[in-house]
Amino acid sequence: MTEPPSGSRRGRLLIASPSLVDPNFHRSVVLMLEHSDTGALGVVLNRPMEIEARIALPGSLADLVAPGETVHQGGPVQPEAVIMVADFSDASHAATMAFSTVGIVDPRADTDALAEVVRSVRVFGGYAGWASGQLEAEIDEGAWIDGRSAVEDVFTDEPDDLWSRVLDRKGGNYRLVARMPDDPTLN
Repeated sequence: MTEPPSGSRRGRLLIASPSLVDPNFHRSVVLMLEHSDTGALGVVLNRPMEIEARIALPGSLADLVAPGETVHQGGPVQPEAVIMVADFSDASHAATMAFSTVGIVDPRADTDALAEVVRSVRVFGGYAGWASGQLEAEIDEGAWIDGRSAVEDVFTDEPDDLWSRVLDRKGGNYRLVARMPDDPTLN
């Protein structure tokens, strides 16, 4: 597996700060799949939709997904685009690795071969994208909190609790932020 370039956030989590009020990203957790001088791309991990993934995927790709698995809203950019992220036992079968054993499924790959090396698959409709320097500016403004990713974050069965869990895992003052009510005025 190739390591991300120095300064790259590929494989990291972006955790929306409480000050980020954009409804596309409010309390979102984004897995960064690409990050370079030309821009960045990630998928929102905690926005499941009610669309069954096996129905939404074409042909044999559907066989890679567990029954009952839903499509997740990956972000506001190109919602019709499908990105499949998997936990691979053999990274050589991934189109690109994000971190550890998690990478992007190549939709042109032999699905029989993929079935042998894929442990879990999550399907995303759309993605989050940033132009060159845009993500860095948003981080400098305090819109995003950097976080370490874990395989279980990507494939969680409890996406509604993910924002709080990853902040709690960071420790310190982030534990307080993790417990903030969605609307502090109602507290």
